[in-house]
Amino acid sequence: MNLIEEILRRHPHGKLAIVSGDEACSYGGLAAEAREIAALLREHWSEGRAPRVGLQCPNGLSYIVLSMGILLAGGCLVPLAEELTEAERGEIAAATALDLVVATAGLPWQGREEIVAAARAADTDWQLHRCAVRELSFPEEDFQRLNPAFIRFSSGTTGASKGVVLSHETLLARITAANEGLRIGAEDRVLWMLPMAHHFAVSIVLYLYAGALTVLEHSPLREDVLATAEKNSATVIYGSPFHFAMLAGDAGPFAWPTLRLAVATAAALPEVTAGNFLRRFGKPLTQGLGIIEVGLSVMNLDGGADRPTALGKALPAYEVKLTDEAGAEVSDGAAGEFQVRGPGLLDAYLSPWNPQPLDDGWFASGDLVERDEEGYLFLRGRKKSVINIAGMKVFPEEVEKVLNEHPAVRRSRVVGREHPQMGQIPVGEIIPIDAANPPKAVELQRYCKTLLSAYKVPMQFKMVEELPLTASGKLKRVD
Repeated sequence: MNLIEEILRRHPHGKLAIVSGDEACSYGGLAAEAREIAALLREHWSEGRAPRVGLQCPNGLSYIVLSMGILLAGGCLVPLAEELTEAERGEIAAATALDLVVATAGLPWQGREEIVAAARAADTDWQLHRCAVRELSFPEEDFQRLNPAFIRFSSGTTGASKGVVLSHETLLARITAANEGLRIGAEDRVLWMLPMAHHFAVSIVLYLYAGALTVLEHSPLREDVLATAEKNSATVIYGSPFHFAMLAGDAGPFAWPTLRLAVATAAALPEVTAGNFLRRFGKPLTQGLGIIEVGLSVMNLDGGADRPTALGKALPAYEVKLTDEAGAEVSDGAAGEFQVRGPGLLDAYLSPWNPQPLDDGWFASGDLVERDEEGYLFLRGRKKSVINIAGMKVFPEEVEKVLNEHPAVRRSRVVGREHPQMGQIPVGEIIPIDAANPPKAVELQRYCKTLLSAYKVPMQFKMVEELPLTASGKLKRVD
């Protein structure tokens, strides 16, 4: 089965598929472009195997048609995100043993590989590079047996990524299960602002499969985003808490009457952002837990107004359990590791090769989650980010939430520093709103002590100009 073939067969060719500024593309136009790209690509590989094809392309219509062309041709798509350094791109190329790289003119592939073709997709020139033969770190036959469609290296918030392998069948199962909650249909117009290299295969593919119109917005200015939403009568917006905080600050007259669903993902949703958005547009934000190994298995579909920070409940196709370090399920009100079982879970890890990454179908996420008495799930932190202070556990996310509400703090990160007597101590890294007049450590400590147990209060503070973030806006826990 080829998922892109399924998409191209499902919808009338005249139906509008993508809008990007003044540019529009129908499903028929997407099909024509994808088939043309696929035909060119097939000239450069052998039948009977899925070559691994890197894609280095900025957000836009060209990213969509190039991705569809690679998948339609039978290639396995390996995104090479814009923010990656040359060294990081090289690491991915080596780990995946890339066969080919598709690189647009604005982001030329910086390897020494031979250019074997050049063409144009949408309004963007691109080149096809044949990669040097690399030593495989995984069994080729086992990899090919999966019918691989996609390899994604995660954002790296807590350490090295292992490379998640998804098949065409897995992608279809994943988007079908997610849409039991999202309910995206042919009448929807989805406003899109997130990086495609991180979300294309599990979000935009879903919109295309459902026959929706995807509206691409490239401007970071809320006035432009809302103008695009009004012009296209957007019904769905999928963004990060950063985007929603920006939009909630708008004081204009646009009430967004067509909006039916606003999904917050990529980072924890602050309560103040949820409240401001609800007051401004009259619609609650719907938080979801998206994991590259799993997809979207949990959504806050009916608790957005009164439980805005809840992840929600498991979607119908999924089972969820929360476990302690011994593997036993924890009681309500206690944090346990989030484990999930259901359709669309990863097929394998690439590096090191692991074709059986699940335990009796369960995926252990490493996220620490708490369930309340009504079954709503709340994200508390990451197992690997927990700071151990003389036997007491501190979730840095909890402390950061408090610090970020201080009027002199723009953003914070709390890390554990080794200590000979305590084991670890919490240290706060602060981006001050006014760099010339940063808050004093004693002031921050007093503030934290009014809202946190004493052992959770950072013992040291450091003022910084920036904090390391992933492309999705999450804090990196390991520099």
